[in-house]
Order: sequence, then structure tokens, then C-alpha cells
Amino acid sequence: MAAAARLHVQGMVAPGFESVREEFDRNFTERGELGAACAVYYRGKPVVDLWGGIRNKLTGDLWEEDTLVPVFSSTKGMASMGVAVAHSRGLFDYDERVATYWPEFAQAGKANVTVRQLLSHQAGVCAIDEKLDLPILQDPDRVAAAMARQKPAWEPGTRHGYHGISLGWYESELVRRVDPQHRTIGKYFQDEVARPLGLEFYIGLPADIPQARVARIDPYKKWQLLFNMDKMPRPFVMGFLNPRSITYRTFANPKIIGEPAGYNDRRVQSLELPASSGIGSVRDMAKAYSEFATGGANLGLTQATLNALKQPATPPRDGLLDVVLGVETIFSLGYAKPFPDFRFGLNEDTFGTPGAGGSFCFADPAAQIGFAYAPNKTGFYLWDDPREKNLRDAVYRCLA
Repeated sequence: MAAAARLHVQGMVAPGFESVREEFDRNFTERGELGAACAVYYRGKPVVDLWGGIRNKLTGDLWEEDTLVPVFSSTKGMASMGVAVAHSRGLFDYDERVATYWPEFAQAGKANVTVRQLLSHQAGVCAIDEKLDLPILQDPDRVAAAMARQKPAWEPGTRHGYHGISLGWYESELVRRVDPQHRTIGKYFQDEVARPLGLEFYIGLPADIPQARVARIDPYKKWQLLFNMDKMPRPFVMGFLNPRSITYRTFANPKIIGEPAGYNDRRVQSLELPASSGIGSVRDMAKAYSEFATGGANLGLTQATLNALKQPATPPRDGLLDVVLGVETIFSLGYAKPFPDFRFGLNEDTFGTPGAGGSFCFADPAAQIGFAYAPNKTGFYLWDDPREKNLRDAVYRCLA
């Protein structure tokens, strides 16, 4: 299968970016890649557009030019583009209290949480205690009510912890409250980001998209984490395996969306899970980030919004230790920013989101780069998966 996958690598690289193609080939010959795509925009133009391998291990079907792929938490960055557009339209202020726009959010000690704190994983609502299931997740009103009732796990603003699943629900309800048309984030993204840019990326897969176009995730098993603890932060692995920990609880409700295999389920793919269920074209994700890296004129982004995305994050009072991931992290306005264990881009202006299994997409305004990579074989790294990092490093060597 590896040989066949290597032969199937297709696409283009612009002159000067040949080493990115070489690293993409090596992913299949040396790093165990199954199927993947990588795309890069530079100064608003595509310079890398590669795809290859097997999109469905069960059938042996090849990854094609129009293959769509689930990207797990890389969805957060796409959803946060919708939030940023809403900010540019003047629909809310990052430093205003969430409850100003969504009064019910004030329950359970959250009255003073600002939008900035919520979008930066500081609100303490990473784990949702109220039992959720697929019927509830199909009803935005029921989801919003559960989110509003949630009690924070810590005093908001004092600490932070990765809101792995819940962040998207909070983003969606914020947008729904301030949008004159009361659209969910999935609909808002389609109307205000995807359609103007001509993107094929969905937060909630439409019924008319053939399943054959969607790459099938080849997931790891939970027990395999124990044999790959050198690739993930040890505190995260131990927490992920401990049902009583905040880490476990963050990803456990509902169970089907806390495990990679669940994202092969069409019922899950069709849900608007703005933190995790995004499915789309990798080249279009790079195109979207390129828009944010080059001024956002096609989306009408204001300089104030762009400056807010680029500026350094406002850290929580008690330091950068992420109580969910178990290491120091930095988040701002729905995105990861460069931090000591995860350096990307030319400087601190850069912002993006990695996803479970190895995907990563980001905007680098200083270099005017929009980058996206996504595989269907899940790796064990939270970030800097060698398959992705070698591609990213090659891009910057080409720029140099």
C-alpha cells in the first residue's frame, strides 16, 4: 500500500518550493503516511497544492483532488474566522461581558466572563457536566441552555485549560445572539466566509455531499496512547485515561465525539460541532488563512480585528499551565499562538489551530503565508507531528 500511495502523490509546487514536495513524498516513504493533503498560499497566491495516498483504508480508494477530510480541532480556527468577521461587523466587543449579549450565560458564576476570556479558554467551562447526546446536539436551543447552566471548573480568568469540544458551542451561541439573522456559527461561516472566498469547508456536512468524497479516518486506540507517551505530554495522557480528571471530562461528553473513530459516523459529520466536526478541502483551508494573512479585504475585515488576532495573548492571572493539556500553552480569540513547546511562523503575530491526529492550519501575517495540512491516519502528537512539521519547516526554508 505504501508504494501505491507514493505513486499517487499529485499536485503542484511553484518554482522554489520543490523541497516541500520532497518532504511530502517522504511522509509516505519514511513516516507512515496513509493519505493527506498540504497546501500553501504565499502573498495571496497558491504555491503548494499536494495530495496523495489512500483516502479510505477499507476500500483502498485513492485521495483525489476534490477529497474532503475531517480535521478535528483545526475546525476551531475556521469557526473563529466567522467570529472574527462578526467582530469586524461591529456585532460585539472582545472585552465586553458575554452576558451582555447572552444574558443566560451569567448563570453559575459566569456573569463577569468577557468574550476575550471565553475565546481564550479561560472561562473554566471546558467540561460539560450535563449529559449530551446526538438529539440534543441537533438542537441549538438545548445546547445553549446546557452551556449557560455550566459551572466553571475554576474562577474565570485565573487559569486556562483547553476547551477541546465546548469552545465551539460557546462561539456558536455568541454569534447566534449578536447576528441579526440569528444564524449558528456553521451557517454564519458558510454565508460570510466560505461563500465570499469560494471555499468548500463545512461545519456540519450537508446531506448532498457523497460519502465517497470524504476521507475515512484511520484512528488510534486509547490503549495505544500508553505506548506513545513520548509523543504527547505525559500529564495529558494520564488525564485522558483517568475518568475522574478534568482532561477526561473535557473530551468524554458525549463519548462518540471524544474519540477519533466517531468522526467517521455520518451522524457526527452532519452535526455543527464548531470545535471538532469540520470537514473540507485542505487547499481551501490554506486559502482562508491566506485571506487573514494578507489583510482580509475580500471579507471586509477591519484593521482592529486583524490587530486583535495578531497581538500577544492576554494570559490568565495564575500563569500559562494548561490544566487540561498539562503543559504551558497560549490561546487568543479562538486560536493557538506560538508558545515555548510549539513555535510556528516568523513571529508572535502568527495564529492557527492544530487538530487531533496531526492536522494544522495557520496564518502568518509577517510572511504572508496561509498554510494547511491534514491527514486521515491519526498520529499521537498534540502538535508538531513530524509529517506536518517537516512540511512547514520546508516552506520556511524555501522563503529564506
